[in-house]
Amino acid sequence: MEFKNPQEELERFRSRLAVAGGFVLLCFTLLFIRFVWLQIVQHDYYQTRAEDNRISLVPIVPNRGLILDRNGAVLARNYSAYTLEITPSKTRDLEQLIDGLAGVIDIQPKDRKRFRKLLEESRNFESLPIRTRLTDEEVAKFIAHRYRFPGVEIKARLFRQYPGGAFASHMLGYIGRVNDRDLEKIEEKEADANYRGTDHFGKTGLEQRYEFDLHGETGFEKVEVDAGGRAVRTLARTAPVAGNNLTLTVDAELQRIAEQAFGDRKGAMVAIEPATGGILALVAVPNYDPNLFVDGIDTQNWRELNESPDKPMVNRALNGAYPPGSTFKPFMALGALTLGKRRPEQLISDPGFFNFGGHHFRDDKKGGHGMVDMYKSIVHSCDTYYYMLANDMGIDNISSFMGSLGLGSRTGIDIDGESEGVLPSQEWKRKRFKKPEQQKWYAGETISIGIGQGYNAYTPIQLAQATAIVANKGVVFRPHLVKFITDTRTGKQTLIEPQPIRDLGFKPEHIEVIRNAMVGVNKEGTGARAFAGAEYISAGKTGTAQVYSLKGAEYKAGSVKKELRDHALFIAFAPADNPKIALAVLVENGGFGAQAAAPIARQVLDYYLLGKRPKAPALPDEAAIEEDDEE
Repeated sequence: MEFKNPQEELERFRSRLAVAGGFVLLCFTLLFIRFVWLQIVQHDYYQTRAEDNRISLVPIVPNRGLILDRNGAVLARNYSAYTLEITPSKTRDLEQLIDGLAGVIDIQPKDRKRFRKLLEESRNFESLPIRTRLTDEEVAKFIAHRYRFPGVEIKARLFRQYPGGAFASHMLGYIGRVNDRDLEKIEEKEADANYRGTDHFGKTGLEQRYEFDLHGETGFEKVEVDAGGRAVRTLARTAPVAGNNLTLTVDAELQRIAEQAFGDRKGAMVAIEPATGGILALVAVPNYDPNLFVDGIDTQNWRELNESPDKPMVNRALNGAYPPGSTFKPFMALGALTLGKRRPEQLISDPGFFNFGGHHFRDDKKGGHGMVDMYKSIVHSCDTYYYMLANDMGIDNISSFMGSLGLGSRTGIDIDGESEGVLPSQEWKRKRFKKPEQQKWYAGETISIGIGQGYNAYTPIQLAQATAIVANKGVVFRPHLVKFITDTRTGKQTLIEPQPIRDLGFKPEHIEVIRNAMVGVNKEGTGARAFAGAEYISAGKTGTAQVYSLKGAEYKAGSVKKELRDHALFIAFAPADNPKIALAVLVENGGFGAQAAAPIARQVLDYYLLGKRPKAPALPDEAAIEEDDEE
């Protein structure tokens, strides 16, 4: 029998005990180190995470800035309304949920379509509106059944409103849901944080151009939430700052009178204050109701707008490019004086045509105008005079001079998307066409350029600006719509100072020749009928632009389909000796400018200068349309 050595066993036990004790000590040391790491070293990090779990930052979308006319009339504003919203991430069966909601709140098929579209565009787990502008009764009904619909809630949202409906819509533009292109713009401005919670962004017009002024500064609420994510209490609040207000140079009543003067006709009118470049009215008709876009336009309305043959979504004032017709003649005459190609008293013989290179260029008046000087050429709109003048000046001289008046280039108005138009020249033709035989400029092509036809194509705002430059004796201002921007926080107004871009240096005596001739147009010439009995002296010029080639045939408006009739144009400024307003009017398929466009200008000038309000639209005399007027 073997006996154990007690001393040896005791030593062995002590060794095991020491190892176990060391291991326990090591574990406690590691725990202590971890404790120090978590509670001291990483204290701020974990405290922040704990606060994030307990506290939620809720963005507060600011009031969008107002848009007002020069007299303080509100053209775009905001109002608050309740919306029914669904957070898709908080519901299992979305369709079943919507069907259930439809039993409590009226949800139309168009609401479902809009919701699905928003769902496709949604960037995260944000709540999306299924119904907007709920009535108080609908809000009360939902609250009574709220327990049945997890992930659905009532929210108060701000909505943009255009109180005039379609009034001035192409100028104001509209807002719509934020898309990827808008996000790129926001990122470029490094404004991501300021757009948290924002659903809408300016899409066109002033709403687009001044988006970052109108938006304001987003506020935040620190809200304590429970484990279920429900708000318990508000801990702190940073109030949002409303967007800046825009005050325009536009006179809303003048704009309204100009729009009404068109009646149901298509066209555009731009009126400018020559001494500042401020836009007094910018009309493009037909137009559209921007309120349709605020919630997201439904398919039916979009199809009607997009597929309409009248193209109501096109801003004809800035995007429509048209031959200027005879409104081009005063600019041609000024160019001839400036370049020394004609003297005012210099006479030409007009037999009623101009032959060049075997081609017969016909004058509007059978038998011609006889002996014609510069005054008569403008007053009675003699084509032959300008056929000859164009041939003498040459296309590049014409192009260079017209370019100095802003024709064929963007004016720089504070609305995006402006078209350049077409200012023909030899260089333009080389760039425009691919085949060598098409790139060559032929001398015969210059002839029709002289009467505002051929390749000429300019926007109404370019014609208005060129007219304003002549009225302002060669001093050029950039056309602009915003007069000043008001900071809603401080009340400080930032004036958009009208700064002359350049002075073209026209000789006063040359400007006087053109002014006198344009006054003669409205006294004894093609504009006399429209301006009969006017209590002020105005300067103007009628114009007619072909829609399709006559191929040598005689034009008779009454025998042509309406959509093939010539476009009617008119330019003017008044009072002639001290111009306060310059304008250009275009009526698509209106026939002759004297009958369709000049009466619109008369109504606009009567109101602006005399305060006279018209009783009816400036409709053309259908009987007169049958006449072959001189323009």
